[in-house]
Amino acid sequence: MNYRILGSVMPMVEIKLQNGENLFAQTGAMQWMDEKIKMDTKMKGGVFGAIKRSVSGEDMYIVNFTALEDDAVVAFGHTYPGNIIPMDISQGTIICQKRSFLCAHSTVNYDLYIQRKLGAGFFGGEGFVMQKLSGEGTAFIEIDGECIEKELGAGEKIKVETGSVGAFEEGVDFNVERIKGFRNMFMGGEGIFLTTLTGPGKIWLQTMPIQSLSGEISQFIPKSSN
Repeated sequence: MNYRILGSVMPMVEIKLQNGENLFAQTGAMQWMDEKIKMDTKMKGGVFGAIKRSVSGEDMYIVNFTALEDDAVVAFGHTYPGNIIPMDISQGTIICQKRSFLCAHSTVNYDLYIQRKLGAGFFGGEGFVMQKLSGEGTAFIEIDGECIEKELGAGEKIKVETGSVGAFEEGVDFNVERIKGFRNMFMGGEGIFLTTLTGPGKIWLQTMPIQSLSGEISQFIPKSSN
């Protein structure tokens, strides 16, 4: 897959496909395509597959894009301010936050990832359901704000503000820990819990979770007098 990422705050990815090459994307993500691309909207995986996508924060339908000739181009845009991150799924399974999937090669498998730890599900910032990308090929995900990549060694641990975890390799342990100290919990501004990631594996952190951004913007929205 030949691609280039354009823009900065509201980026898009432009992908060049060869004859017969196919990819799929979330609905509404396509920004432009040339006449050598065939578009086909379907309910991939049947009703059960559609329900899984809906639970993971995406639309029940997906859109397939197939090249009818060599060097066919299609472009997909970011939904909100942030970054588009290419993922080589052939290197291993990736777990992502809900609603992060943008598009992927047809050989990539899109599925649910269920948090089995109650604490992580309730207090980890992402809930019990996340997105799981496996198989072969390249996928593109959306990250809120800037993206910081880190490689954790075996047993290496990092504590992250809840909601700031964009994605991580399947081998990384995802959990939560309570912040120690009464003043730290109630006056430190970070809440009561922090998300804890333990290696080995790669993680992708995001600097401006969309829920934090919406909270900041809401302060400036005029309140109704009624």
